[in-house]
Parts: sequence; C-alpha cells; structure tokens
Amino acid sequence: MIGEYIPRVVLDTNVIFEGLTQKNSACGLIIDAWFAGLLNVCVSDALVYEYIDVLVRKFSPAKYQQAQTALATLLHQSTFTTIFYTWRPASPDPGDDLVIDCAMNANAMVVTSNIKDFLLAHHELGLQIMRPVEFVNWLARS
Repeated sequence: MIGEYIPRVVLDTNVIFEGLTQKNSACGLIIDAWFAGLLNVCVSDALVYEYIDVLVRKFSPAKYQQAQTALATLLHQSTFTTIFYTWRPASPDPGDDLVIDCAMNANAMVVTSNIKDFLLAHHELGLQIMRPVEFVNWLARS
C-alpha cells in the first residue's frame, strides 16, 4: 500500500521466548504482528544463533520442535542484516550486544523486556528501545 509504514525492529530473545509461550501477552501480539507481516524484523546470523541457543535451553525437546517450526516461518519473513560494524561492549550481557549490533547496522529499534541492559547503547549510540507493551501501543497508534 502507498504510504504504509512498516517499522524496522530487532526483537530481543526475551520477546521471542515470551511471544512463543504466552500468546495473550504483549510479546505474543508482537509475534502475531510479525506473522501477519506488520513488522520488518531485522536479524543477523549471530542473533539467529542466539535465538536458537536460548530456545533449545528453555524448551523441552517436544516444545522446541514446535517453536523451531514457528521460528523458521518467522525468520523466512525477516530482513537479514550484515554486521559491518560492532559497538562492543555496549551492554553488560554479551547476548544483548548481538541485538545492539543488529539494530545499529539495520537502523532499527529494539524491543526488549530488559531495558536496563540497553541503556548505555540508548544514551551513547542513540539506540531506540521500547518495552513490548509500549511497542504494541505505538504500533496500534501508527
């Protein structure tokens, strides 16, 4: 559609996990919006491996199979981002550095339930961050 704005976002692993496990949550709505093509979710190779690593550790083998199928469908609709430059360390959590690198290289905002680990990147790099509920509200208004 002409004039349609589709936001560029990078989803933190906690949003992916909660979205796949709690369908009636803000994260579940974000996953549904991703399935519906309402988001341009940016990922890097390293970030995809982080998603998989976390899901393998947190799910039983049977639940992981279901999550893997959903994640594969979602990743097929994603924009893969090449990491040309890294800003490490920009977070106390090395896994969050992968999110920051992807977002900065993709010129995208980060959606996370863990704002505190992204505050340095927000203040020093101008990284835009939103909590899932804030993002869902923003998306509804857009």
